[in-house]
Amino acid sequence: MKKDQLVIFDTTLRDGEQSPGASMTKDEKIRIAKMLEKMKVDVIEAGFAIASPGDFEAVRAIAEVVKDSTVCSLARAVQPDILRAGEALKNANSGRIHTFIATSPIHMKYKLQMEPDQVLEQAVNAVKMARDFTDNIEFSCEDASRSEFDFMCRIIEATINAGATTINLPDTVGYGEPGEYGEMFSRLINAIPNSDKAIFSTHCHNDLGLAVSNSLSAVMNGARQVECTINGLGERAGNASLEEIAMAVRTRHDLFPVETRIDTSHIVPTSRLVASVTGFPVQPNKAIVGANAFAHESGIHQDGILKHRETYEIMRAEDVGWKTNKLVLGKHSGRAAVKARFMELGIELESDDAFNTAFAQFKVLADKKHEIFDEDLQALVSDSQLAEMGEHFEFLNLEAVSKTGAAPKADININIGGQENHAQAEGDGPVDAIFKAIEVLAESGADLQLYSVNAITQGTDSQGDVTVRLERNGKIVNGVGADTDILAASAKAYLHALNLLESDASRAHPQRDGV
Repeated sequence: MKKDQLVIFDTTLRDGEQSPGASMTKDEKIRIAKMLEKMKVDVIEAGFAIASPGDFEAVRAIAEVVKDSTVCSLARAVQPDILRAGEALKNANSGRIHTFIATSPIHMKYKLQMEPDQVLEQAVNAVKMARDFTDNIEFSCEDASRSEFDFMCRIIEATINAGATTINLPDTVGYGEPGEYGEMFSRLINAIPNSDKAIFSTHCHNDLGLAVSNSLSAVMNGARQVECTINGLGERAGNASLEEIAMAVRTRHDLFPVETRIDTSHIVPTSRLVASVTGFPVQPNKAIVGANAFAHESGIHQDGILKHRETYEIMRAEDVGWKTNKLVLGKHSGRAAVKARFMELGIELESDDAFNTAFAQFKVLADKKHEIFDEDLQALVSDSQLAEMGEHFEFLNLEAVSKTGAAPKADININIGGQENHAQAEGDGPVDAIFKAIEVLAESGADLQLYSVNAITQGTDSQGDVTVRLERNGKIVNGVGADTDILAASAKAYLHALNLLESDASRAHPQRDGV
């Protein structure tokens, strides 16, 4: 029997960016969008066009370069949002406007301060306005899992009649339970007279750790679109993970009545790219994309794997993109090999100068490391693009001394606005001393909220990937830095965070309202 297609709707660039400090530049969003397109994601929600000028430009740029996936912009059910989304998407090969309004009693009463009939009228008007720009319109009942059944029947029937082609029933606050959430879909689909005129969609948050379970339960009960993110990135506890949804449907093809068109071999490279860009590392035991996802330490497990892989592995690591790189890069690698690997990773450097800069940094790194891995290249390109942004604070060099029984000291040189500056400081450790030395010069007034170090690859010569989260006046940013010297990486990450705080494009919470 032919299976239905499950539409994969990726919202990493919109809902994923709502994670505090996860704001991305336009160029970073384009890089991720191109990888999602390469993965054959059906719909890419590129942003919330009216949220800021930066978001508008990112949506418009992605709509212009992505050709094989539908590009979507979120919009509240109000005229300014709809007009802005339509303008951003006007050059899209395939565009979608995703409009929403809250439908739960608690949201309508306290947030919207509107009566149900007013909410229904506004939703219908928004869908009709969106029809002026595209026939591909999605309508979401925000907080659907806490909405009243009869009212949802009314508003969904009305918005489908107005032209909505996808109906999304989000579990906005992660309140749903798989049994009841799935049943909500089957009840609504059976009760609404024109439900066959639209695709029903699920969008689940992970507050109770049930986002993937709820999404798959909805699929078993008639949903044919799942909204998800790479690495489960998203506001609060995150969203349903794209990689888990795609591999669950593929692995349990005997159970699910659907199939996706996702090219799963690009899952791990895309996961690493998103982690590198956002500064949100993937935990080792994360399903599918975690470093330990296909590792076996138990002797019994190892013996079983050696005898027959399927004894303890239900998926092949190669199928999701692990260890696909057969080309070893090192200090003797030439420009052609490096450029070819960049292309395979979906990294497109816009000019010869950009590639020359990246290649020069590759050579410097290759002198420090015997082998260069894909993750090294991702970090290297991120560093190159940061340098091209014209940083206000630029790392030059440092000397740090840490000796048992003595206070650690740091001596650092940084470029501030084109002028070299020098400072010294003591701290509780060498990293603390470095940060204090930077603050002697920067006087940022920022509060350090997070300091995290992860090895990018295996081996003692691995680059350290450092994330620094700073907060100032409600603005939260994540700075990232990579280097084979952890102390240098730490300084780079702190300075990157300071640059983001100084940047007009940085936002405390770019899309506070959403499904």
